[in-house]
Amino acid sequence: MLYDLQGEAGMAPIVGMLYSAVKENNQRLQLITDGMEQDEIDYKGPYNNFNCTAQLIKHIMYVDLNWVYRIKGQPLPPSLRELYGPMIDENNRLPMVNGVSLNTLMSNYEAVIKMLKESCEQITDADLGNLVTFGHENEKRATIRWGLWHMADHSRYHQAHINQLRRWYSERDR
Repeated sequence: MLYDLQGEAGMAPIVGMLYSAVKENNQRLQLITDGMEQDEIDYKGPYNNFNCTAQLIKHIMYVDLNWVYRIKGQPLPPSLRELYGPMIDENNRLPMVNGVSLNTLMSNYEAVIKMLKESCEQITDADLGNLVTFGHENEKRATIRWGLWHMADHSRYHQAHINQLRRWYSERDR
């Protein structure tokens, strides 16, 4: 099998490559979660003290959605904030997600990836240098280029957590 990172058709070359990295990680997330039953999606580790797969997917999705709107140069609409959020709960933790099917989570995430694609089709490679603010208090600044890279990196980071949860889940009855 040959792996290559190629730009997306209809996008500026560098924008397309960065978008492709995010898209590839979304496809990888689909592969590593394929076949998970609800009990496993909601599993929080051997001592019930980790974020479950559902929380992690929703978190990745919400971070990506926020970046989509930063790329657009628009605030996140309240309706989407309510549907996909919040980023953290009142205890500064990922919000509890329980009983949401993998199909629903991945379908919602696909909608975010579609929005990202549409946004990336509208920007140029020169736009990648535009600065945006991010963070819980909007105190940090980054380029759109960094934001697209971060989306891919952030997804892979939490995919490692999901893989660990899957290992623990498969070993729990041994």
